[in-house]
Amino acid sequence: MKAEEPERLLAVRLRPGAGRERVAGEKDGELRVEVCAAAVAGKANRALIKLLARRLRIPQNRIEIVRGLTSRRKLLRIEGMSPQAIRVALLPPTGR
Repeated sequence: MKAEEPERLLAVRLRPGAGRERVAGEKDGELRVEVCAAAVAGKANRALIKLLARRLRIPQNRIEIVRGLTSRRKLLRIEGMSPQAIRVALLPPTGR
């Protein structure tokens, strides 16, 4: 198995059990994502993948959690997109 290049991975901090599903911003280099699903039996992970796939307009099978399946801190690999392109697509523009 080939080691992932750090710049190809996206750091995410997941908040399960939130009141709504959204990308809440970015802090300390981590994308902050909130989902309604509880952190039980992988439901929050599935909700995270579904939310990101919908917002990025890509199939869910292109998103993989490579580290942090049972943690709020996760590393994701999104096939065919760089972390910078993902941030541009998910985060509002700054400097307005």
